[in-house]
Amino acid sequence: MSEAVVPLRFVRLHPRARTPSRQTEHASGFDLHACLDAPVQVGTMPVKVPCGIAMAAPPGTDVQVRPRSGLSSRGVMALLGTVDADYRGELMVTLYCLPDAAPFTVNDGDRIAQLVVSLLAPVEWSEVDSLEDTQRGAGGHGSTGV
Repeated sequence: MSEAVVPLRFVRLHPRARTPSRQTEHASGFDLHACLDAPVQVGTMPVKVPCGIAMAAPPGTDVQVRPRSGLSSRGVMALLGTVDADYRGELMVTLYCLPDAAPFTVNDGDRIAQLVVSLLAPVEWSEVDSLEDTQRGAGGHGSTGV
């Protein structure tokens, strides 16, 4: 499969900041690391955790911050977020714990989320009078089973 290389430029805002990296050869996400002066306690209220870098995503890319499955399985959630191509601020990851999970301490350098990059499809909206029928129709949440 031919792979297009997407140039992602970044600036290290803090000397301890780490470059996002894949942990395995075929991983789709680049791990994001906390960049902290002191540990941060995460509970049920959302906490923004800095990564110590800013980046310039090229136009035409979709850059998303996603949860890490290892943390999610312990009840530590990262909110899904999009890094727009014109955003130049520090990458932040919003973390919180599910209500029945124990509070979680984030330390400097901890892997807290992943960054996934994909290409955006060109889209042209076209308003029509009606849409063709499908077997599913207007069936929404849960309509195809649990």
